Amino acid sequence: MTARTSEAFLAFTQPFTLKALGEPQPAGTYLVVTEEEEIDGLSFSAFHRTATLLHLPAQGVASATRQVVTVDPEDLAAAHAADPGHR
Repeated sequence: MTARTSEAFLAFTQPFTLKALGEPQPAGTYLVVTEEEEIDGLSFSAFHRTATLLHLPAQGVASATRQVVTVDPEDLAAAHAADPGHR
C-alpha cells in the first residue's frame, strides 16, 4: 500500500481553539501534516486521509516543549475559516 505525506502552513491572526486541544492556541503560523494511504483495487489512483497532525506551538512562539497533536481536519478548517485574517 502506498502512503504519502503533505505539509502545509496555516496562519492564525487570533488565538483559536480545537476540540482535540484542551486550551486556546496562540496566534501564529502552524505546520499541518496530512498523511494519506492509497485505496487499493481501483482502476485509478485515489487516496484517503489517515491522519491530520498539528505541530504545537506555532512557529516562532517560545516554548519549552513541542508536540504533535492529531486533530479533526474539518475542525481545523472551520477554525481557520473563522480567523479574521483568513483569506
